[in-house]
Amino acid sequence: METPRPKVFVMMSGGVDSSVAAFLLREQGLYDVVGAFIKGYNVDGCQDRESEDARRVAEHLGIPFYVIDLEEEYKQFVVEYLVNGYRNGITPNPDVMCNKEIKFGVFLEKALALGANFVATGHYVRISNFKFQISNEDTKTVCALQQGIDDNKDQSYFLWTLRQGQLKHCLFPIGAYTKPEIRAIATKAGLSTAQKKDSQGICFLGNISLREFLEQYLPKKRGDIITVDGKKVGEHDGAWFYTIGQRHGLGIGGGPAYFVVKKDVRNNIVTVAHTEGLLGQAIDHIDLVDVNFMGIYAAQCPESIPVMARIRYRQALFSAVLIAEKNGVYRLQFDEFQKFIAPGQSAVLYGNDGVMIGGGVMA
Repeated sequence: METPRPKVFVMMSGGVDSSVAAFLLREQGLYDVVGAFIKGYNVDGCQDRESEDARRVAEHLGIPFYVIDLEEEYKQFVVEYLVNGYRNGITPNPDVMCNKEIKFGVFLEKALALGANFVATGHYVRISNFKFQISNEDTKTVCALQQGIDDNKDQSYFLWTLRQGQLKHCLFPIGAYTKPEIRAIATKAGLSTAQKKDSQGICFLGNISLREFLEQYLPKKRGDIITVDGKKVGEHDGAWFYTIGQRHGLGIGGGPAYFVVKKDVRNNIVTVAHTEGLLGQAIDHIDLVDVNFMGIYAAQCPESIPVMARIRYRQALFSAVLIAEKNGVYRLQFDEFQKFIAPGQSAVLYGNDGVMIGGGVMA
């Protein structure tokens, strides 16, 4: 009898990247490919159109297609996390949380329960396996993520929370391609999403701005906008509506642009600075909590290790040293001062070879 092929559930979002991921896996002929659209929480109704685009591609590829309803889980793990983060004065990262709790959390569990061996996405990232000796007779294989080939599209930053139990079930078919190559493959394959524009911003908001969304949950509270030397330069409707580094929508007219460098939700004060004042707000280290390690460090957490780091998506990597402190807290000591540090955001760590070491939440 023919051995059944491993089954892979491809998370098809309705975009070109996940469409090509499904196509590539089908073309390999190694897997039984199933398309799945995750029905999450959505504000402006665009989700229905995305689901239909995904279904159309699955039909073109001749693969089964299902819609998995995770709306309640999405509200619990992503929406509440986002709102509570801004309420408490941090800058949450909903994309990281969606990957952790929804795509590679609840969805992965459901897919495995339905007979899947793997799940796949259209993330621009690669997966690497490492073997190391744990005794004279035994070796252990561990997984890590590696930056995608396309530096402009690499999405490893959003996947640092993945653990070994998840990574061993993950496939990332497009990580070895550039975006233009993906569009060319989609066009040649006749996929209806070939020229579809990339989504921007927070996925569940659609065309609704973050500010408009937060105002449904957080009340307006008039407060002062001050400079780093204490001078009042404007007023705002609530410190929790702002993000570190923001320079648009401050309502401060005239002169050079201001940037948000601090928000104090307890006293409802937003602090800003001009470009020339930003260096004075830069710092040389940050503490990380909820740290997760990959690859060889997944088996034994380091006490101190040199790393390449980024604290914002698309930021150029910079050198730093990760140092273990107490109670699972790590200090990330920068070689050069960094600005726009936003507590609640992710710091993601790599080796010189682009393989991810891990990441954590900036405290």
